[in-house]
Amino acid sequence: MAVTALAAELRAAGRDVIGLAAGEPDFDTPEHIREAAIRAIREGRTRYTAVDGIPELRAAVADKFRRDNTLDYPPGHVIVSSGAKQICYNVCQAVLDPGDEAIIPAPYWVSYPDMVRLAGAEPVIVQTGLCDGFLLSPEQLESAITPRTRLLFLNSPGNPSGAAYTAAQLAALGEVLAEHPDVVVATDEIYEHIWWAPEAFTSFAAACPALFDRTVTINGVSKAYAMTGWRIGYAAGPAVLIDAMKKLQSQSTSNACTISQHAALAALTGDQTCIATMVRAFRERHDFVVRALDAMEGIRCRPGEGAFYAFADARDTIRRLGLADDTELCQLLLNEAGVAVVPGSAFGTPDHFRLSFACGMETLREALSRISRAIG
Repeated sequence: MAVTALAAELRAAGRDVIGLAAGEPDFDTPEHIREAAIRAIREGRTRYTAVDGIPELRAAVADKFRRDNTLDYPPGHVIVSSGAKQICYNVCQAVLDPGDEAIIPAPYWVSYPDMVRLAGAEPVIVQTGLCDGFLLSPEQLESAITPRTRLLFLNSPGNPSGAAYTAAQLAALGEVLAEHPDVVVATDEIYEHIWWAPEAFTSFAAACPALFDRTVTINGVSKAYAMTGWRIGYAAGPAVLIDAMKKLQSQSTSNACTISQHAALAALTGDQTCIATMVRAFRERHDFVVRALDAMEGIRCRPGEGAFYAFADARDTIRRLGLADDTELCQLLLNEAGVAVVPGSAFGTPDHFRLSFACGMETLREALSRISRAIG
């Protein structure tokens, strides 16, 4: 968000800057979802709701988990919040105490470690790399667990890498966790539908049914339905944990925006073809961007299985250009190429950068051409 804001400032000052930092779809929210929100306003559905969401939406979330993920959560095990970000924060506050540890594979979404710190706990970062597909291995997980471990964050498909776990890989992690009953799993599946891997998407709780009662499955409408600004996330999990999250939420935001809840209800229960339309565009952009980056001297870029990011290893380019680190590289790309990308160090993985392809192909072609010229 900081890079996006800087790019906007430069454009306002007259600079020709292409922003590839924002993690949100460039599509408009589908018409039937917007109309549901307008209808809710006209019908006066603008008052407080239950802290954990309107009953119809919680039931729709439970239906979605059954339909898409073969997970059976009663509506009482579901909570709706102001974005999946609030869900992740509430999980940390509900699970973690000072002195506890939370395992976070890197590269990670930028907010996970600070959410853990805000709960008084310590993030334990486990570094993965391009050679292992940016995925946590069972051996790494076993080595990272200590008597103080209380939480594991998983994100699949992942931001910033687009990497995703197969059902077998999730099951292998589950075998490790089965020996550590004090560890709760927070599985962030917000990019679930932005997916093109050969194997179908599998939720962690579906791959590891023995861990169902200590898994919080996190999702939302932001990415799949182009609803980032509507701020609706949801989660399901064990009742004792969902109840704790509800209590926390009651003392912070209370219910998520009532109008947005009715829009999210339309998203989950209405026509789903809008998702496929967006995913086809994202897949085309992904293929182009990864090929273009990987063809550049000193850049290596692994194809992702989903999401709308490319995460490039630029260590050879950084060294060849005599730069100090990935931050200097991103400054060079902004100042000399007019392209805003995000340093990999923000995601816990230095010497990389993240590029969002949530924009049109013409913009991407120009941006990749500029990057190629800037790094020689």
